[in-house]
Amino acid sequence: MTHRTTLLDVVPLTRDTRHYVITKPSGYTFTPGQATEVAIDRDGLRDETRPFTFTSDPDADVLSFTIKSYFDHDGVTKELHSLKAGDSLLIGDPWGAIADNGPGVFLAGGAGITPFIGILSARARSGTLSGSTLVFANATERDIILRPLWEGMDGLVTVFVVEEESSGLRTGRIDEALLDSVIDDWGQRFYLCGPPKMEEHVAEILEKRGVPSDRITREE
Repeated sequence: MTHRTTLLDVVPLTRDTRHYVITKPSGYTFTPGQATEVAIDRDGLRDETRPFTFTSDPDADVLSFTIKSYFDHDGVTKELHSLKAGDSLLIGDPWGAIADNGPGVFLAGGAGITPFIGILSARARSGTLSGSTLVFANATERDIILRPLWEGMDGLVTVFVVEEESSGLRTGRIDEALLDSVIDDWGQRFYLCGPPKMEEHVAEILEKRGVPSDRITREE
């Protein structure tokens, strides 16, 4: 089912990432980590849907998304960046395999952080973040989405990794050496979301460390 919504607010977060707040259709429900198909309600764009994860509290009166725009090619995210309050969006029904399956290690790359915003925020509200670690990889320090939020979550261990050398942060990517230095229990739950190559590489590392597939939560 398609729902027409109105853009209420746009908040810049990084140089290419914005927080979009839209109206919530009556009776619309989702769980943290789920996503939906989104399209811009304009001629020529209504059929150009892209999947985006909800980053709002399911109990809130509005819906929100945190979306990174890619300016190197024409597409939905590039068009979204130019939207303003009052513009209309089309959304579908919620879906997705990423859900809160308990505390664990959250491994995110770039915009892959979005499913974890809802899950970790819900855990923060309920005071159940203990035992959770966020390993978040980005190209540069200024690309870290919602860094103050993560650093302010009581009980969450945060590890930021950047490819461009930066004072105080780990340099490189999520690889075997980094994971071995961060993880001392390979029997816990792992959550994984990021660019396809990053996901496959990290999944291979987890498999080598004996982590069964049913202990890894990722999009199917």
